[in-house]
Amino acid sequence: MPYVNIKITDEKVTREEKRRLIEGVTQLLVDVLNKNPKTTHIVIDEVPTENWGVNGKL
Repeated sequence: MPYVNIKITDEKVTREEKRRLIEGVTQLLVDVLNKNPKTTHIVIDEVPTENWGVNGKL
């Protein structure tokens, strides 16, 4: 049972974009690892940009 946790910044990602992301990641696991999509779990966590650091900077 694959479990994938995707963390993105909370910058107005639409429900449709999230749906497509979940669909695409699920299909990737099917294609590459031959996983069953019925037992594949994807979670999207939206992190406030004020809590997101990149290149050593907030």
